[in-house]
Amino acid sequence: MTTLEVATDRGLAVEDPSTGETVAHVPRGDASDVDRAVRAAAAVAPRLRAVAPADRGRALRTLATELDGAREELARLETTDTGKPLSLSRAEIGGCVDYLEYYAGAADKVHGETIPVGPGSLAYTQRVPVGVTAHIVPWNAPLSMLCRSVAPALAAGNAAVVKPAEQTPLTALRFAELVAAAGFPDGTVEVVTGLGAEAGHALASHPGIGSLTFTGSVATGRAVLRAAAEHITPVVTELGGKSPQIVFADADLDDVAAQVVTGFTANTGQYCDAGSRLLVERSVADELVARIVARTDALTLGPGTDDPDLGPLVSAEHRARVLDYTSIGTAEGAVPVGTPRELPERGYFVAPTIFTGVRPEMRIATEEIFGPVLAVLGFDDEDEAVRLADATDYGLGTGIHTRDIDRALRVADRVDAGYVMINEYFGGTTAVPFGGTKLSGTGRERGLVALDSYLTLKTVVTRIAGGQQWNS
Repeated sequence: MTTLEVATDRGLAVEDPSTGETVAHVPRGDASDVDRAVRAAAAVAPRLRAVAPADRGRALRTLATELDGAREELARLETTDTGKPLSLSRAEIGGCVDYLEYYAGAADKVHGETIPVGPGSLAYTQRVPVGVTAHIVPWNAPLSMLCRSVAPALAAGNAAVVKPAEQTPLTALRFAELVAAAGFPDGTVEVVTGLGAEAGHALASHPGIGSLTFTGSVATGRAVLRAAAEHITPVVTELGGKSPQIVFADADLDDVAAQVVTGFTANTGQYCDAGSRLLVERSVADELVARIVARTDALTLGPGTDDPDLGPLVSAEHRARVLDYTSIGTAEGAVPVGTPRELPERGYFVAPTIFTGVRPEMRIATEEIFGPVLAVLGFDDEDEAVRLADATDYGLGTGIHTRDIDRALRVADRVDAGYVMINEYFGGTTAVPFGGTKLSGTGRERGLVALDSYLTLKTVVTRIAGGQQWNS
């Protein structure tokens, strides 16, 4: 991979987590770079707003075609950048194409409404673009998360400024090239690489942005919200989770075992909605755990380009954090189960870890680890299952496994979570809104409701000359 031409004193090294080797350098953007990007986006925003909605949709379809044509290139770039298995990168790039196509279809379906206020008057609303939208993108699914928010922003008629995670900026830079290749005017999508505390803070606090979308940790989310508050900028946040998978005794345990393993090991556990807590009815707990352990022991680990089941974690720093949590779990009295395994000598690998004997107050049961670590807790009845599900500060995803549809829907109604899946995990499509409650964040992404984050409502009220008035 070609190293980008940047000054070494202002550049950031990009590593391949599978080897620890530097594969590129990108600019270390600062407040001045962010300001130039916002100004460029603001300059083109009126032009984008003036485009007919149907033409806006056609442009997004062209961009989807460009992205689809570069699918394999982007997947390999994403795997090099993040370490994730190549098949997972391919699936996520396919999801990016889906986002662009979905919101292309929505571009000409953004409607206002008329409001009956009486004879002689007319009142109506318009949903108009905010102008410049800001997007601070995480490292766990870089291009997927970029497309998830940028696609509706463009469909709504805005320009966008993107700050990718410093660990994984490469596909964002390539995406900006594809935007230009699709015929969008200069400034439509600006990408500023750099550190969160520098470029990210400058973007969140910039007075020229009309909305901000952030995905990341709670601590960084708080900093982003404080920065955005200076200019009362509306913010959509996705801040993580400690999502439970609730398993009742009547569930299909073999299917559940497959769902649970996928839920806590996909992307090496580096998804905000990873199913990192298993809440299982005690009468079937041992049997289910045995099936999960057997499946987990069979998983392959290796460099993402070899397309294993699990790749490495994103960085040495993050690997140290996950390993600290496994030590904490043992120190708290939880019991790791499964077969120890050898790990690749190079790269930031950790083995999947399953803890039994977990108590609700343990840190491994309440804090987001963001790695392939599963905490197993038992319950005796539905009430206890719901209490355990809600016994964290997060409320993102919840999985419910049972053959009793009445119970499934009853529990879905009771749990405090923004996204509930029944008899599956990681279910849903581009059209299904996604987001959480409590510390998991604010607002919703995906679906038509996501357009609201990139639009503002304008109301127009007028008296009609010669019209009938109430007091006439």
